Amino acid sequence: MAYRLIALDLDGTLTNSQKEISPRTFSALQRAQEQGVTVVLASGRPTYGIAPLADQLGLDQRGGYVLSFNGGRIVDWRTKEVIFEQVLDPALHQRVYAFAQREGLPIVTYTKGEILCNSEPDHYIALEAGINHLPVRHAPDFLATVAALPHGVPKFLMGGDPERLVPLEEEMKAALGAEMEICRSAPFFLELMPRGVDKALSLERLLTHLGLSREESIACGDGGNDLTMIRFAGLGVAMANAEDYVRNEADHITLSNDEDGVAEVLERFVLK
Repeated sequence: MAYRLIALDLDGTLTNSQKEISPRTFSALQRAQEQGVTVVLASGRPTYGIAPLADQLGLDQRGGYVLSFNGGRIVDWRTKEVIFEQVLDPALHQRVYAFAQREGLPIVTYTKGEILCNSEPDHYIALEAGINHLPVRHAPDFLATVAALPHGVPKFLMGGDPERLVPLEEEMKAALGAEMEICRSAPFFLELMPRGVDKALSLERLLTHLGLSREESIACGDGGNDLTMIRFAGLGVAMANAEDYVRNEADHITLSNDEDGVAEVLERFVLK
């Protein structure tokens, strides 16, 4: 089977520990695009936080796509057309916020050009801001601020110590799992998304849009929010730095994000 599309998580997958695309990986992606392979950046980041990498890779010239907010928005990066978008049911805002308040955890959402937070940012939220190159605005009346957003809430994110988030994730899944998608993108980030939004479902939507089959796709990732995408793709790839439960589901385990794991996949399975 010839692979015609590769979907890439960003942090811990495409980018190295310095949040950069290495020269070898950049070169491999350029050669793949020259051979007609569609590159898709699939991340929990907001669209604004993915844009610099999409532009660096030339997706606006080559016809690539961005799946932001864990697939809550799909953007044709050449035309900037939004071909799919889904936001959280406003009836869930208070219920989600109540968990954050009870646990004393920061909770954020995103607007164009900034991150809204219910508190002054701690080191986890500062990390999220740094990854996305976005400022954080403390919104003391968080729910009212969120309710006034003109385009709704694409997702919430909570940051906290992993030992606190593991049981909280299970509790929230039991309480809200029938109404929304809940997963961790990193041990210290809990992602809270609209029902029916995850990377696999959005990758399937995009493949249908492009007239491609799942067997023609590769998906690479390292986190819990990549798991469905890795299971779904024709070739599901886990990075060597992925957690055990992610690696156990993969068809192929590549090198780590600091060892050009994405380049290894392209050189082995795609490039002529």
